[in-house]
This record gives sequence, structure tokens and C-alpha cells, in this order.
Amino acid sequence: MTDKTISPRGYRGASLEQRRAQRRQCLIDAAIEVYGGVGYRHAGVKQVCEAAGLTQRYFYESFSHSDELLIACYEQATQRVREHNMAAAEAAGSDPVRRSRAMLDAYFQLLKDEPHMARLLLVEIRGISPAVDRAIEAALRASTADMTRALALSGRQFDGMLQAGVLGGVIHIALHWMATGYAAPVATVTETALKLGAALLN
Repeated sequence: MTDKTISPRGYRGASLEQRRAQRRQCLIDAAIEVYGGVGYRHAGVKQVCEAAGLTQRYFYESFSHSDELLIACYEQATQRVREHNMAAAEAAGSDPVRRSRAMLDAYFQLLKDEPHMARLLLVEIRGISPAVDRAIEAALRASTADMTRALALSGRQFDGMLQAGVLGGVIHIALHWMATGYAAPVATVTETALKLGAALLN
């Protein structure tokens, strides 16, 4: 695990709010590694704080309980994935099929490159609490909006039910791939998922 400990030197000249923000980010970074490594249900506040190099009192400076930290981790990770995917779409040009392939390729490659984050996003987040479920629904809505913005031709709207099915199908392909230890090449997984995406683009 990468050492996330914040050196006291990093606080020199920083305001109180900046120091709090640094400690909060350190906890989020450590929690993604811990939750993605041993599982959310098997990790406590103490374990996350040890990984972050912080005492437990700093945990409660930013979070009232572990679910809040889990949500913060999830929201930050999903934002990163969304930005990563949209950047890939923009770089692919204007053709919707090329954009779709680029987004899927970027998504699956990121999951493979960062398996702890992938586990957090797709496995550990499920069935925790209503608040966590609301965070998942918000992330899915945001991803759906990204899909429309990146792939729909000007003035066109995708069928909402079909779009939800495609997004869910891509997630289940990712889960199956993860369960096999990422055995298939990224390109193969991308092409498989692209068959689902074709339903939207036809």
C-alpha cells in the first residue's frame, strides 16, 4: 500500500482549513486502499487511520462515522472515472461509435489498473445503508447524463429505460471480468460491452 502519511512539513504555512482538507483527503486516499483491499465490512476507523498515518481524533474531525467516509470515497472515485471517460470521448473525435469505444476502453483499463478502486466502486458499496444507496443513484444519474452528452447526436435523447439497461449491463460485465481476475484483455471486454452500447446508437 502506498504510504499516505502527511508530513508535518506539508502543513507549514497552511491555514487551519487547508490542514483539515489535507487530513480529510489523506483519510479518503487511505480508505480507498483499505476498503478496496480487505473490504469495507472488515475495516474499521482504526485501520483506516493507521493507513493514513493519522490518529482517530482526526477521523472525527471530518466524518461522523464510517459510512460518511465510504460515501466520500465513492463520490471522489466516481467523479474521477467520469472525468477520465469523458476525456477519452473528447479525444476520440465526434463519431459516436468511436467515442463509445474510447469511453469503454478507458473505463475498463482504469478498473484493471486500480483494482482497489474498482472493488470499492462495484462491490463494497452495495447494501450498506440508505445514504450510500442514494449516493449510488446520484452517481448513476450523472453517468447517464455523461453518456447522453458524449454519445447522443445533436438534439437527440436516448430511451431512458434502454440507457439504464446498457449502463447496468456494462457494470455487470465489469463485475464478471473482475471475478475472473481480469483474465480477458481490455480490448476484448471493450468490444463485448460495445455490443450493448450499439443498442443506443442504432
